[in-house]
Amino acid sequence: MTKWRVKVSSHNAPSAANLASAEHIRNNPKFKELVAKRNAFAWTLSVIMLAIYFGFILIIAFNKAWLGTLLSSAGVTTIGFPIGVGVILSAIALTGIYVYRANGEFDEMNRQIIEESR
Repeated sequence: MTKWRVKVSSHNAPSAANLASAEHIRNNPKFKELVAKRNAFAWTLSVIMLAIYFGFILIIAFNKAWLGTLLSSAGVTTIGFPIGVGVILSAIALTGIYVYRANGEFDEMNRQIIEESR
């Protein structure tokens, strides 16, 4: 059995230069703008997803029979099936929207902040 040892030394402690650099980044107006934009965007997408999800749950709770209505008289598919698939696809789409913006706008702002901190 291998025993892992964690060696704690003063080399792992943040240096004064690193602390000053971190403080410099926190005080950068672009960093504050990045944090504000990213938080607002994440909260917006979260609220949209929660509205979709809880809307679906509320339909199940208060009108379950409607979800069981057949789409056509000859078929077996109910209205609930495409709505349920839509809930899942909306989660995937919202994730894709976030990733697209994060990899574009947010990463570019992050790169600029890092360049300015050097």
